[in-house]
Amino acid sequence: MTEPGVWRAVQHIRQVLLCFVFLEGSLVLSETWSYSVAEEMETGSSIANIIKDMGVGDLAARGARVIFDDYQPYLRLEPETGNLLLNEKLDREALCGTSEPCILHFQVLLENPLQFFQAELLVEDINDHTPTFLEKLIFLNISEGASPGSSFQMASAQDLDVGMNGVQNYTISPNPYFYLKLKDNGKGRKYTELVLDGSLDREKEPAISLILTALDGGSLPRSATALIQVVVVDVNDNAPEFERTPYEVQVPENSPVDSLVTKVSATDLDTGVNGEISYSFSHVSGDVWKTFRIHPVSGEVHLKAPLDFEVIQSYTINVQAIDSGSLSGKSAIIVQVIDVNDNPPEIVFASLMSPIPENCLSEMVVAVFSVRDQDSGDNGRMLCSIQDNLPFLLKPTFKNFYTLVTENTLDRERRAEYNITITVTDMGTPRLTTQHTITVQVSDVNDNAPAFTQTSYTLFVPENNSPALHIGTISATDSDSGSNAHITYSLLPIQDPQLDLASLISINANNGQLFVLRALDYEALRTFEFRVDATDQGSPALSSQALVRVHVLDVNDNAPFVLYPLQNASAPYTELLPRAAEPGYLVTKVVAVDSDSGQNAWLSFQLLKATEPGMFSVWAHNGEVRTSRLLSERDAPKHRLLLLVKDNGDPPRSASVTLHVLVVDGFSQPYLPLPEVARDPTHDDDDLLTLYLVIALASVSSLFLLSGLLFVGVKLCRRARAASLGSCSVPEGHFPRHLVDVSGAGTLSQSYQYEVCLTGVSDTKDFQFLKSVSPSHEVVNFMEENSTSVNGLGYN
Repeated sequence: MTEPGVWRAVQHIRQVLLCFVFLEGSLVLSETWSYSVAEEMETGSSIANIIKDMGVGDLAARGARVIFDDYQPYLRLEPETGNLLLNEKLDREALCGTSEPCILHFQVLLENPLQFFQAELLVEDINDHTPTFLEKLIFLNISEGASPGSSFQMASAQDLDVGMNGVQNYTISPNPYFYLKLKDNGKGRKYTELVLDGSLDREKEPAISLILTALDGGSLPRSATALIQVVVVDVNDNAPEFERTPYEVQVPENSPVDSLVTKVSATDLDTGVNGEISYSFSHVSGDVWKTFRIHPVSGEVHLKAPLDFEVIQSYTINVQAIDSGSLSGKSAIIVQVIDVNDNPPEIVFASLMSPIPENCLSEMVVAVFSVRDQDSGDNGRMLCSIQDNLPFLLKPTFKNFYTLVTENTLDRERRAEYNITITVTDMGTPRLTTQHTITVQVSDVNDNAPAFTQTSYTLFVPENNSPALHIGTISATDSDSGSNAHITYSLLPIQDPQLDLASLISINANNGQLFVLRALDYEALRTFEFRVDATDQGSPALSSQALVRVHVLDVNDNAPFVLYPLQNASAPYTELLPRAAEPGYLVTKVVAVDSDSGQNAWLSFQLLKATEPGMFSVWAHNGEVRTSRLLSERDAPKHRLLLLVKDNGDPPRSASVTLHVLVVDGFSQPYLPLPEVARDPTHDDDDLLTLYLVIALASVSSLFLLSGLLFVGVKLCRRARAASLGSCSVPEGHFPRHLVDVSGAGTLSQSYQYEVCLTGVSDTKDFQFLKSVSPSHEVVNFMEENSTSVNGLGYN
């Protein structure tokens, strides 16, 4: 690229395109984009444009971001333009110290789809620091016997800048005795030696003052000065010598302050004052000066500040031994800092998605994070893991980046939230572990239909209920949440066109309460059923159905109705009673029905009033009116009986029946008509209808009796063929008085079948009903006195 401050490791875009082709859509591109910036450049300065350089677009939609290895926001990215801008002023000395070059590695992360671009930023040094001498006043003792050409090492000036901006030259004030000789220590740093140019004469000049000036190589050079005080001493012809050179020691980085690093030792062949040695550092850097100290007499080197392997891994300490005659010996101490596992792993998240839908696809990216350990070797190697039995996986992607992805689809109804603990452990001794817990919530999808608590509901409603009566509640549950679990109830249409469900039943759409809209009549509608639909509010909506059966309970709201004898006729109905009737003679039978059911339809009969009490009796359960004794000549020929028909409801309801009985001496006598009653012309039509009904009832009864007699006669004839006797025994006695009609429909009981035996000798054509063929009835024995005992409307 040709823009100022930017340089590229790859010059042609064609090479970038070829890289994409060979990687075939890989997550990480092998190419590294290199950029440079001068330190102290203003915030907001443009460094590069990644849209042009890396050939990517739509940065905002893809979630582009810049991540440095030390996670500091040195640069910021404008997603709209693709410009990389300085987020803050950069200080090369603070970032890299004396290291050269100062390179900050970073990645451009695109989240959707996931893709990494490697890049590096070179921070270029500017001349913003002035050289300094650690000691402003330097004392130097030189023997007067020193020969010209002798050199004496001088303290170096310190400059935080590097390269050409560092110290490049030294000068000394003009004098006739010394000049400077500039040397390089092999690591790019220059130091100077003071060289004796002529002989010294202590008697002529015992001390010499010099000004030492250090200059850097910036475009606008900066300088520093120090005063050298040279003291001319007597002759000392033996310089001290160290036992070893260099000294090599290893010190753990967790060594406490003031701990002993090593001890140096030197000897001097001179004696007396000239043999006394003092130790000191020579030409040391600021880091050494701040971290170590040396005892001038014992030569012990101690820690003055803590060590940190992650900052500096080794130190080179130049030491010198100077005797009293200013002769010196030189050596070096090489201190290797031993790494200890004192830094736990670090976890930094780049992105986290929560909540995630429960129907998400497998290997959906949930989180992107990186791990780092500032230790080295095994202390810096890390293992990353999550808990077992979770539907998530950890996948390493690029360098120290990991992605947390789903292993398979989720089910919010089983678990709506996951607390995922990411554990990073290094391999040091002891092992250090860092844990970070993230919460991933699962959002609901409408995948569960409402479920009723029962597949069918049975409700009971008494008839004659009040309108809008609450008869019950149906309930459904939905294991989804939110609107997906909000249930609405409704009635489904029924296929019975005769039943208007909408006018009969209503349902509360919110809580499922059922109401009867109008009063029900058991006699008109005993039971009905319909279906209820429960629908949630999801998209798409899901529903289920339940069957509801409603049974109407009977209430005793109908009085018994007398079918026979009819009570609405204009003239009372009269029964004929032979005067020669035996006790228990069946005069007539009152037939009544009740529209209710159950015990509300159980009828009982009672004789309330009679012309002659004690002459007639009524069976309580079947309504048969019979004579209680023999009739005499003194008994009245006409009798009026008042009967009460009552049901078994609570409260009971009843109807009254009036019977007229006419006692005759024989059925051959002419019928004695009763006095006529004046007729109301308005009742003629009703009387005619009543007559038709009675005639129809009599016809059906006659056919039924004839069929029964024919069946019994055939059966008896078959028995007679096998029997040796031509007669049959007839059990005597009256009807038992505890017979009960349990048909539920009044006194009209089920079909009765009787075995009939004709008497062998009979002048009056008598016949006997022997016993009921049906097993549900007891034995009945009675005899009709006259087979022609028939009234005008039917038979008794």
